[in-house]
Amino acid sequence: MNASISPADIGSASLDEEIARAELYGVLARLFYAPPDPDFAAGLRAAATEAPMAGAFLEAPWRDLVAAARAADDPSLRDEYETLFGGLGKPEVYLYGSHYLNGFLNEKSLIALRNDLAALGLARNPAMPETEDHIAYLCEVMRYLIAGDDAGQCHLANQRKFFGDHLLPWVPAMCDALSAHPRARFYAALGEFTRAFASVEAQGFDMLP
Repeated sequence: MNASISPADIGSASLDEEIARAELYGVLARLFYAPPDPDFAAGLRAAATEAPMAGAFLEAPWRDLVAAARAADDPSLRDEYETLFGGLGKPEVYLYGSHYLNGFLNEKSLIALRNDLAALGLARNPAMPETEDHIAYLCEVMRYLIAGDDAGQCHLANQRKFFGDHLLPWVPAMCDALSAHPRARFYAALGEFTRAFASVEAQGFDMLP
């Protein structure tokens, strides 16, 4: 999973709101899927700290995320990711929606998600070990629904439905888990930015007719 734009560019005023939304989903997908590689981490450290989208609500959590990246070196970011999400057996923090929605992995919410993905003409790459309810996968789907070329699928109505059905019900709980974890530093800041971004998205969708 890769963002097509460096996080250093996200604060640019030249990005319109829809491009910024898509790219922010891409950045979230990249950071939740794996620890940032040196180039991506360097881009995040170099990012402008003004709001990445119009509106001051995101400015403080984005500034805190950039500051957390600047405060950590690359090995620390890798170690934190592995501590929180990796290792054998039960992770410290789950990144899968079914855990928060059903209490177990691979439960009925995953079946509903797969049905909705099929209706959108999407399917998981068999080479991807994670199930479709991984936060990174869901962020990539949202990115596609915003910036994809298929006008029949990539529109606001599908964005609102997918977000409301498959992200909004559990992402705040994941962010709570990150914020509360005693060993989370960078990823606690990422959780707070994710929470703020999800809130902005929810408010925007609520304004649609």
